[in-house]
Amino acid sequence: MEKANSGAPESLMKIRLSVDGQVVTARLYDNATARDFAALLPLSLTLADYARIERIADLPQKLTRGGAESSVPVNAGDLAYYAPWGNLAIFVEDGTGNYTGDLMRLGAVETGLSVLQAPAPLQARIERMYD
Repeated sequence: MEKANSGAPESLMKIRLSVDGQVVTARLYDNATARDFAALLPLSLTLADYARIERIADLPQKLTRGGAESSVPVNAGDLAYYAPWGNLAIFVEDGTGNYTGDLMRLGAVETGLSVLQAPAPLQARIERMYD
């Protein structure tokens, strides 16, 4: 994901989500909210279903909102932080919800989205990937 040509946010790092023995890869964007999230890794979370289009999990602490791009509309594969609840949201379907700027973009799934589309709850281990 390159900012210069596509308009997508610049990436910060790759992460791996191990979900029930399967691997999902994602890339975090370079913003203060994503950096706060990365500082929490590794994390073990239970992903619950929310409105059939999201997998959500509470985070151990609130993240900074620090100018991260609001995620409206959302697309399948978006990783986001919902500030009012302090939770991670991974969108498994496109959505049209009205998040009024409270949903901060963290990154995007690169491979394995179908793993996250399985019925929740899902046990996930999230960690940095090193080249």
